[in-house]
Amino acid sequence: MYYPRLKELREDGDFVQKEVAAVLGIDQRVYSNYEIGKREIPTHYVIKLAEFYKTSTDYILGRTDKR
Repeated sequence: MYYPRLKELREDGDFVQKEVAAVLGIDQRVYSNYEIGKREIPTHYVIKLAEFYKTSTDYILGRTDKR
């Protein structure tokens, strides 16, 4: 599954992948695979990112356009 909003949120916050990966406690390469859709992102990481970006999991997953 592809998660285009991961990159959008990261860039809007002026973060690099390494910084977001550190928030999740994972390697940058693993995070990159989530962002480009090579690997499906685990639910607990989606929740953590929603908290980090102060948005909803539905927004990250593309289920709503409301941030």
